[in-house]
Amino acid sequence: MIEIGQKIANITLKTMGESGPQAYETLTNFTNKKVVLFAVPGAFTPTCSAAHLPGFVVHYDEIIAAGVDIVACISVNDVFVMDAWGKSSNAENITMLADGNGLFTQAVGLELDATGFDMGARSKRYAMIIDNGVVTHLSVDSAGLENSSAEAVLKILSK
Repeated sequence: MIEIGQKIANITLKTMGESGPQAYETLTNFTNKKVVLFAVPGAFTPTCSAAHLPGFVVHYDEIIAAGVDIVACISVNDVFVMDAWGKSSNAENITMLADGNGLFTQAVGLELDATGFDMGARSKRYAMIIDNGVVTHLSVDSAGLENSSAEAVLKILSK
């Protein structure tokens, strides 16, 4: 698992642009930026849709006011699903990142085996603060979202 002080891998993800799917290179987009990146096991799943993403939508302005440049949600889903989920959740300010093949999730060592739920390989639920491409905070949840919620991230940012 990636550790505080380590640089994130440069992985090409997908995000939905005005003319369709576009490449989003992590290191390129996170360099010279402070980023809150939170991961969910799956778009449109119960906890993710009822609480995790909505918390970041509600607290977006406070997170940005705390000095963050980008708030991004990542999941091992395709770009079309992530775009639809973002739109249906009023998450227009959140950068919705599709890790379709799980390459970023593997690179940071936060894979979740969800085959027992017929969901295949997914991402653990976490929140990460990245400053100029380097991880400065990482909170992983094994159940629920106590450590990776928007409220928990705000507490870290206010220290």
